[in-house]
Amino acid sequence: MSAATESPGALARTLVGVTELIDQTLVLAMGQARLAVRSNSAELLDTLGDYFAHCLVPGETADLEVIAIEREAPELKVDFLDWSREAGKTGRKDSILDLPGGRLVRKVRTGMVFLQSATQRIAAGPCRANVNQVVNFILAQYMNHLQQADWRICHAAALVHEGRALAIAGFSGGGKSTAMLRALEHPGTAFLTNDRLFLKRQGSGVRAAGVPKQPRINPGTVLHNSRLEALIPAERREVLRALPSAELWELEEKHDVPIATFYGPQRLIAEAPLAAFVVLNWRRDDASPTRVTAVDLEPRRDLLAAIMKSPGPFYQHANGRFEADGEPLDEAAYLAVLEGIPVYEVTGGIDFSALVEGHLYPLMEG
Repeated sequence: MSAATESPGALARTLVGVTELIDQTLVLAMGQARLAVRSNSAELLDTLGDYFAHCLVPGETADLEVIAIEREAPELKVDFLDWSREAGKTGRKDSILDLPGGRLVRKVRTGMVFLQSATQRIAAGPCRANVNQVVNFILAQYMNHLQQADWRICHAAALVHEGRALAIAGFSGGGKSTAMLRALEHPGTAFLTNDRLFLKRQGSGVRAAGVPKQPRINPGTVLHNSRLEALIPAERREVLRALPSAELWELEEKHDVPIATFYGPQRLIAEAPLAAFVVLNWRRDDASPTRVTAVDLEPRRDLLAAIMKSPGPFYQHANGRFEADGEPLDEAAYLAVLEGIPVYEVTGGIDFSALVEGHLYPLMEG
């Protein structure tokens, strides 16, 4: 029997093999859901425990279970299909194989394989060398949980001030993480999310939920934020400071920002009512001052494109159907969930100080 016709249960046995899971279990509280993470590797669980330290809760009861198997990259004799990259992204990243009742997702560069189904959620391969991919798989289960409960996924960062959330979207490389981290310098703010925001109408308002993934930022963000300089060794910082600003802006060299470590554990929050949405549409080659203008998304579908986000290859709908590659996003659903929420467009030149101090803080303080 080929892997393409095997059940998720049979493939789970193939991926796990003869290895034994250790007794240790991580239980993570994410919003209103609890996820249990098990593995055959104590080292991997320790690393994941450090990453999700602010989510750890005692006990073993959970809504969902994820199993992470440390092993060589599985060699499955199947033909995976490449999953299309988002606009502006290049190279192969994910490939998939649909099964009866499940889906395999393979990371092309690392060989990591993930089994996703209603009952089986397994990461298999060199997990310790690719912890970020395991983290993303764990978070994908919480994101599935939210979306199956009719939360709408957005490509945005968000922070909270006095119980009200401010969301920040932007086109690729637009600086939403930098803006969010700058705004966190305000002592009355808290981190909600860095890159994935979920919205749901509740009563007369809109609820915003984040995911507990540490912001992954590039050197330019670090060098312009004294609080975060320790993320990069001093010698490397000096090399980076000598780069032309345009080259530094484009440099891809990711660093995780543990919010609890740099800002304090009290600066993390899971959900809040949404107060406003800001869309960064500024330009590095624009010499004009930064401007923030209220807009109506109905005629500005170009800005809506910066907010919307595909659920991705791991998403399994509540009815069991998996998200299709290239499946159109529902613009009407996004407009409906954002109806009545003030939306602002940021244009002009890029000036984070002017944006945060002159516009974001006043918006948060309402």
